[in-house]
Amino acid sequence: MAGDLTALAVEAKTDAVWRAQDTTPSAIEAALRALLTEARARSESHVPARSLNMVCIVNREFSGEVANRLRGVGRFSASRTVVCSVSAKRTTLDATASIAVPTRTRAGIHAPMRETVVVEVGPQHLDHLETIVDPLVVTDVPTVVWSPHDHPDGLDALLGLAQVVLVDSVDEPEPAEALARARGLMERSYVVDLAWLRTTPWRERIAATFDPEKLRPDLRLISNLVVRHHPDSAIVGLLFVGWLASRLDWQLSRLSQDSAGRRTGRAHTRRQDVAIRLQSDRTMSVRGLAGMEIETANGRWLRLDRGAGGLRARYRGPRQNEREWTILGASRGEGGILGEGIRQALLRDNTYCPALRQACALVT
Repeated sequence: MAGDLTALAVEAKTDAVWRAQDTTPSAIEAALRALLTEARARSESHVPARSLNMVCIVNREFSGEVANRLRGVGRFSASRTVVCSVSAKRTTLDATASIAVPTRTRAGIHAPMRETVVVEVGPQHLDHLETIVDPLVVTDVPTVVWSPHDHPDGLDALLGLAQVVLVDSVDEPEPAEALARARGLMERSYVVDLAWLRTTPWRERIAATFDPEKLRPDLRLISNLVVRHHPDSAIVGLLFVGWLASRLDWQLSRLSQDSAGRRTGRAHTRRQDVAIRLQSDRTMSVRGLAGMEIETANGRWLRLDRGAGGLRARYRGPRQNEREWTILGASRGEGGILGEGIRQALLRDNTYCPALRQACALVT
């Protein structure tokens, strides 16, 4: 894995590498400082990137897959990435540290260096993982922690060190458990949920559709909502409904679920009830939403479907005039979700928490 992770920066090459067996966090930190000093001495244009620490807790047997995902984030790579690679029988710490610099530089232009540290740890290290990671993160910049292989003990140990927790609620088999876990983390840290980010293009399109001042009152006339999702992404649909409810003051209650996995129910509003249906779309090959429909009491209808190159939109007004078009590039795609999650670690989204609370009402 160490060899894979040295190429995380865009157009980067490994400039220097340090390796050690049966080492200590202080020795790793000293090695990093030495590598940075040496790289800086070779070229004054090489400067450390200082915007974000990212700590990843992964299973060693799946480390290659995680490395590929991190490499794909491109320009959203963290300044320093610390990977805690967990092996079942390991009792000591082995480590690899590397410095990567851009291959293309111009005179007088600073070239940011990015650091990657891979620490091989055992299960017994997870309960006090903060003592290993603390010396390895850059102070005075935010730290985001990501545990894609479900190591809650290691994640909990780092909550006092990290400012942001990156999760993907789709990874949980039960939406109710995923929502409860995200809500529990939200009380202790700022949460960036990749499942939530998968709703972004759909939320943006709904907001844009009803943005004209003359159409905004129709948001209060929504009478029917249908959301189609990947078979494993029911939670994405729940968060989308939660977002609408939180913005439009809907009162939600638990949805009923049939043998086919369809979830149905009603939201209560000041004017009328809203019929809600979430259903699985088995033709979907990637996580997230497959499509959605919104209908209003005065006859306005909007349908969005995932398609090649963007979202396919169909719209019908109260006078039955129907239009159809493609919203090019509306979705970042599954490959861009992790990079967007890292970017969001430096921002603050005030709409996720209210949507999460409302989504909890749909399953409890």
